[in-house]
Amino acid sequence: MKNVKKIISAALITLFATSLIGCNMIEKTPEGIAKTEVAKVFDTKITKGQIEAQLPGVIKQLQTQYGTNYTTNTDAMTELTTQKQKVLAGLINEEIVTYKAKELKLVPTDAKLNAEINKQLLEIKKSLGTDAKYKAALTQAGITEEALKARIKPSVIQDALKTETTKNVKVTDAEAQTYYNANLALYSTKPNTIHLAHILVKTEAEAIAIKKRLDAGEDFAKLAKEKGTDGTKAAGGELGTFKFDDTSMDATFMAAAVKVPAGKVSAPVKTQFGYHLIKDVARTNYPAKKFEVVKSEIEKTLLAKNKETAWTAAMTKWTTEANVTKIDKNL
Repeated sequence: MKNVKKIISAALITLFATSLIGCNMIEKTPEGIAKTEVAKVFDTKITKGQIEAQLPGVIKQLQTQYGTNYTTNTDAMTELTTQKQKVLAGLINEEIVTYKAKELKLVPTDAKLNAEINKQLLEIKKSLGTDAKYKAALTQAGITEEALKARIKPSVIQDALKTETTKNVKVTDAEAQTYYNANLALYSTKPNTIHLAHILVKTEAEAIAIKKRLDAGEDFAKLAKEKGTDGTKAAGGELGTFKFDDTSMDATFMAAAVKVPAGKVSAPVKTQFGYHLIKDVARTNYPAKKFEVVKSEIEKTLLAKNKETAWTAAMTKWTTEANVTKIDKNL
């Protein structure tokens, strides 16, 4: 009797183990992997397959940079994970937008959707110049035209939802006046300019030490030649003259430069290049245009900002309502 029980028990264990192996094999097929849940938004699942569908272009770039065995490279896999997270964030956003648009009955009709998608597709083709360049861009991105249309669709729905959500946003006269008063340099009759020089060093400690010497009366150009680390050192740190809104220079650098009083030197300013001591050699300030002249321009600027603020607030609220859950290990 005991032997019979052992035989039955062994058979059941074997059967159970086999069933587990079978299930595991099913789960590991491409179809099973594609259906793996990586996130849930409201009650909608986002799958691994949806993520993978947007990665061909990324994988091509990784193969170009790291070779066909990119999966063995730590930096490559870190970048791939980062890109997967970005794709997932985009898909979560799309699900929230689509859900709210359906709830508020704001999804455009198929006819309007297709018309807008085709319009944007035409704009993309025009921006690339030729049909050959357009097709090459699709190949490089690893997508078909139909896949591109599918990616454009959520943005069309979002535009409709955003327009409705922000339609009542306004700009008051007081807001416009306050903005004008705080940004007179943006509305000068001619572009304001600033003549700059700098001393670039690697560390903040070096910059602080040099600043102390400048404050003690040492010559800026002399110290730039002695301590500077970039190509301007031979010319005493001379950079030239720039408009206040110049975009050819580092944004952090220029934001600090325009705040330096005429003839003075800044405290150490950190940028991607190191630490700068910035000298305002000279500047030309032109008078501002009258408020009435630029009021409509200011209102347009502020309206766009206010609408973006309102949209961000709405998306934050909806994201909370969506009860988003992510399963990062499944990415």
